[in-house]
Amino acid sequence: MALLSFEATTAFDFFFPLSLQEVTFLLYKSGFGGFGTTSTTAGSAFSFSTPANTGTTGFFGSTQNKGFGFGTGFGTTTGTSTGLGTGLGTGLGFGGFNTQQQQQQQQTTLGGLFSQPTQAPAQSNQLINTASALSAPTLLGDERDAILAKWNQLQAFWGTGKGYFNNNIPPVEFTLENPFCRFKAVGYSCMPNNKDEDGLVVLVFNKKETDIRSQQQQLVESLHKVLGGNQTLTVNVEGIKTLPDDQTEVVIYVVERSPNGTSRRVPATTLYAHFEQTNIKTQLQQLGVTLSMTRTELSPAQIKQLLQNPPAGVDPIIWEQAKVDNPDSEKLIPVPMVGFKELLRRLKVQDQMTKQHQTRLDIISEDIGELQKNQTTTMAKIAQYKRKLMDLSHRTLQVLIKQEIQRKSGYAIQADEEQLRVQLDTIQGELNAPTQFKGRLNELMSQIRMQNHFGAVKSEERYYIDADLLREIKQHLKQQQEGLSHLISIIKDDLEDIKLVEHGLNETIHIRGGVFS
Repeated sequence: MALLSFEATTAFDFFFPLSLQEVTFLLYKSGFGGFGTTSTTAGSAFSFSTPANTGTTGFFGSTQNKGFGFGTGFGTTTGTSTGLGTGLGTGLGFGGFNTQQQQQQQQTTLGGLFSQPTQAPAQSNQLINTASALSAPTLLGDERDAILAKWNQLQAFWGTGKGYFNNNIPPVEFTLENPFCRFKAVGYSCMPNNKDEDGLVVLVFNKKETDIRSQQQQLVESLHKVLGGNQTLTVNVEGIKTLPDDQTEVVIYVVERSPNGTSRRVPATTLYAHFEQTNIKTQLQQLGVTLSMTRTELSPAQIKQLLQNPPAGVDPIIWEQAKVDNPDSEKLIPVPMVGFKELLRRLKVQDQMTKQHQTRLDIISEDIGELQKNQTTTMAKIAQYKRKLMDLSHRTLQVLIKQEIQRKSGYAIQADEEQLRVQLDTIQGELNAPTQFKGRLNELMSQIRMQNHFGAVKSEERYYIDADLLREIKQHLKQQQEGLSHLISIIKDDLEDIKLVEHGLNETIHIRGGVFS
């Protein structure tokens, strides 16, 4: 995806004293997302990060950007895992195509995404402490506090460090999510277009693609055991894709067969909820799974909610501009990129996709080369068959001539045969006429001799012809030569046919003379 460049203005351009009111206003406008929001279990919706229960979590995920894809898919739940229906808790099936667990999971998931952070008194204290650290620290009680304020501003711009402002209060922790961090950008990611009924769940393995493909059957059997080993369930692999840092993305879905013979795919939310159970998650980690997520499309309400609320620490003006610059609003959605680690991660993903595209292009190029070879071979065979067809046509014509001679033996020359003989005589006369082909050939030969003679007389004169004109002349003469060669071959074939006809007529006349004698 196309990336918006990081803000070009550096932190050093902002060495100006910020008043307490200005800092408070900026923090209020940013939604306080970068400082002291309460921890939730909701993962990042579009930050390509895993859920992390650390102290500060913004709307788009925690400070640790690990993982791939669209995060954990609109928030994860750890407390209300419904399992794979009513029966998987005890190793049975999915409870006969029930949908109550799906609705509960969807409600829990959407609640984790769109719920507002719980307001706590500590948040107000964090806001006041941040404003004091950036504008009016009272740590030393002299002019050095102004230098300390600038230093705290610089740390806030960089998104790292601690802001000391009072001897009796702990320092403020500056993270990349704070609204003053300058190393932020907005990129675009593809929105999934799969439905929940498709049942697609993404598992990220900490293994290479070659190892996954070589052990794909063992992996399917292991996942089937994780699902309880139920014979009515079948694990299928939808696709395998390489990810940076020697990781692999495996997309799976589970098919459940009912006793009456029908089958259906287990919904993605139900399967994901089962994988998020503590004991099941431990088994997946033993298989090398580092991240699991659903791959389902967003509803219009979810997209609207995401676009209306800028992520924590992102300027609303930049967010609005990112929505305007979206190259394809139907398929892409803006996502924030905070820090160089996230930018590097997206760069690795883009390089990986470029390599995959190049590999595919190489395969297509090889296929095209093979098709071109096959086309050349086919064209040669077609030319060979054409020559063979021509030879067979001549042989067939000779056989027909002999057959016709045998059939017409003893009969007088008919009117159509007489007309054919007249036409042949006319053709022969045209070929031998001095004003026709022979005359033209003689005229061309005379002109060539005259040109050679004039060239020998005026050898001292030099003429230069344009290369393109010379090429056209050569092409024209080549065509003329080919036409003459073709004409000569036709004349030779016609002469052979005429001789053959004359020979047949002579034999017929001889036979008739013997009969009448």
